Amino acid sequence: MTKSYILHEIKDYALIAVGVILYALGVTVFMLPYGLTTGGVAGISSVVYYVTGLEVQVTYIAINVCFLLVAIKVLGIRFCLKTIYAVFLMTFVLWLLQRIVEVPDPANPGQMMLPKLIGEEAHFMACVLGAIICGIGLTFCFENNGSTGGTDIIAAIVNKYKTMSLGTVIMACDVVIISSCYFIFHDWFRVIYGFVMLFICSLTLDYCIRRQHQSVQFMIFSRNYQKLADAINNTGHGATILDGEGWYTKSERKVIVSIVRKREANDIFRMIKQVDPFAFVSMTDTTGVYGEAFDKMKTSNAKGVKSRQIVVYATNDAALVAEAQRVLGDNFDVRTLTDVGCDTSQPINAVMNDGIAKFKACHIKKFYGFDSFAKADDGNFVVVQGNYDALEYDIHEDVSIEQVKNLLSNNGKKKA
Repeated sequence: MTKSYILHEIKDYALIAVGVILYALGVTVFMLPYGLTTGGVAGISSVVYYVTGLEVQVTYIAINVCFLLVAIKVLGIRFCLKTIYAVFLMTFVLWLLQRIVEVPDPANPGQMMLPKLIGEEAHFMACVLGAIICGIGLTFCFENNGSTGGTDIIAAIVNKYKTMSLGTVIMACDVVIISSCYFIFHDWFRVIYGFVMLFICSLTLDYCIRRQHQSVQFMIFSRNYQKLADAINNTGHGATILDGEGWYTKSERKVIVSIVRKREANDIFRMIKQVDPFAFVSMTDTTGVYGEAFDKMKTSNAKGVKSRQIVVYATNDAALVAEAQRVLGDNFDVRTLTDVGCDTSQPINAVMNDGIAKFKACHIKKFYGFDSFAKADDGNFVVVQGNYDALEYDIHEDVSIEQVKNLLSNNGKKKA
C-alpha cells in the first residue's frame, strides 16, 4: 500500500467518525428526550427504548449484526469494514453521549433521564434540528465509503446498482417503520413528527451529497486556446476544442469545453485569468455528469434486451473478430478497434501499429475503458481487464482463446 492510499484511508475513517458523532448527537440530544421516532434501526431502537427502557445502543448493535452479514456479501470488503467500524463506533458513542447528557430524574429518585435541552415543549424544533444533524452525519459516512448500518445498508446496495438518490431509498425503507409507531403508541402526533424528521433528514442528505458532486461546464472563447487547453490538461482535467465562427468578424474561433467539479471552478478561473485575461468565459451548472472521473451510469438494460459483456479485440480484421466471437459465445459483444473509435492513423493511437500485443491491449483499456485482448506473434493472447479508473490493470499474457473466455467471464461476474 502506498503512503497516499494509507493517508486517504485514515481520512475516510476520521470523517466517518465525525459523521457517527453527529448522528448520535441528533439521536441522543434531540430525538430521545422528546419521545420522537424516525426511520431505520435508530427508529426501531427508539421504539424499544420507549416501551421497555432498554437503551438504544443495545437494540442498535443487535439488529445491525444481521444487516452486516448481508453487507459483507453484497457491498464488498472495503465498504463492509468501514460499516462495521461505524456501527461499533455508533454503539459506543450513543452510550457515551447518554452518560454525558443524562441528569437525575426528579420524578424517580435514583434514576437518570435525558433532559430537554432546548425547552420542554420544543418538540418541533427538536425534530428539525435533530433531522438536520442526522442528515449531515449520514453525509459524512456515505461520502467516505461508510454507513451507519441499518437501512443505510439497503440504500447503499440499491444505489450501487440503480440511479436512485440515497435519501429516496432510505425514505422508502423507513415509511413502514414510522407508520408502525401508531399501533404501539396510538399517537398520530408522534407519527407525524417521525415523518417530518425523516423528510428533513433525507432532504439534508440529498442536498449535501448533490453539493459535493455538483459539476460545472466551462465554455471558453479565446484566441490563445492552445495554451489554455494545455493548462487545463495540466490541472488533471479534460478539454475539448470545438470549431466556431465569430459572426460579426466572420473569422474562425476555437471554443474550449471542459467539465469540472464545482469546488474546482475557482482554480479554473484563476488559470484562465493567468493565461488569457481577455478570454470570454461561460460557466453553467450541470445536473448530471457521467463518465471518466465523474459519476458512473447505473441503469438496467431495456426490457427484453440481453446484457452482453463488451470486449475489444485489438484488430480491425473482421475474420479474426468473427472467429473470436464464435469462441467467446453470445454472452460477449466482441468489437473491433474501429467499433470503439480507435483510429489507428491518429498519433495518439500509434502504438496499435507497433505489433506488441500487450501495448495494444493496455492502450485500449487505458483510453477507451473496455476490457481488451490482443493476439501476439506466437499465436497466444494478452488479456487486460480491471476498473477503468484504476491506476493499474490485471494483465494476463500467453493465454489461449479459451483462457481468454474464462478470464473475461470471471471478471464479468465480479463487476456484476
